Amino acid sequence: SLTEAGEPTTPPGLDVACTPAPGQEPELAAIAIRGDQDPTAPAPRPGESDPVPDPTPTRPAEGLPPTAREKIDALTEKRREALEDDPGSCPIEIPPEWVMTTAETYAAGYANAAKLDGAAALGPAFMKVVLNKRYINDSCASTVDVSSEVNFDYQGKRQLPPTKATFLSYGFMPTTATMTLEQVGPPAAIHTHTVTNTPTYPEETTVTAQLVMRLSDVEVNGVPLDVGPDCRTERPFEQVLKGYGQSYPPAGYLVAYGGTLTGYAHIPPFEGCGATEDLDPIFTSAISSPGKKADNYTKMTQAPLCVATNPEGPDCPPRVPDPER
Repeated sequence: SLTEAGEPTTPPGLDVACTPAPGQEPELAAIAIRGDQDPTAPAPRPGESDPVPDPTPTRPAEGLPPTAREKIDALTEKRREALEDDPGSCPIEIPPEWVMTTAETYAAGYANAAKLDGAAALGPAFMKVVLNKRYINDSCASTVDVSSEVNFDYQGKRQLPPTKATFLSYGFMPTTATMTLEQVGPPAAIHTHTVTNTPTYPEETTVTAQLVMRLSDVEVNGVPLDVGPDCRTERPFEQVLKGYGQSYPPAGYLVAYGGTLTGYAHIPPFEGCGATEDLDPIFTSAISSPGKKADNYTKMTQAPLCVATNPEGPDCPPRVPDPER
């Protein structure tokens, strides 16, 4: 309505109570905020150029020996020149003696026991690494694939340190046990895939290990339970962990700098449990994964590598990392 002067009137304020109907979601929208460790670089604003990678990073991201980078670059340039006569000359595999070196580090973390609705601490585990056993540079596809390997070492054995954990078996029975993860078969494989035609050099790393879980010093409701000397999973299981990062600027997980690796594992049935009675069904029922499902989440934090070619570097001797939950 209008006043006598022709101006609109101001209606009185009105307070209204508004509540959602039963079952109605009150959320209107959700906006994802990237964390500081997100390895994806933001898109440049109009008028800005793409970031240029630093040609001389402060530390060698791949843990390469001295002069290896120059040899690789020279060989890659020769291969590019040969492409005109031989289009099939990509990729090239770098001679191992140019790039292979050793390193040491520690890792620590947590492994969920899905059926027990709890987690067990892992490590700190000392690891001996052989870097760059295979180094394939594909200048045509703008990728670098590196294969390395690692062995756990605890008191001269290929295993993680034993860890004691307490769970509520079947949701009500306090159970304490010492768990040991033993590494079996070949060394754990580390495969790193890097894309080199983007300024950030994004990198994906996959670590695959074969493990056997052993249980000892078991107590149920405070009473010792004799499980015998050989209570273990009936076969090894595969633990696959993945990490993602970038080289420029360094962010996320990089083999040389460390970071977090995550993945899931399928725990097989148990065998050899019980000194006077067969306890295999009890531990299989309480711990083992159903069917073929990989349902036990693991998160490991790796410290930076102490590389043999740089023994006076800032990461030597290797440090023990703080595990992340």
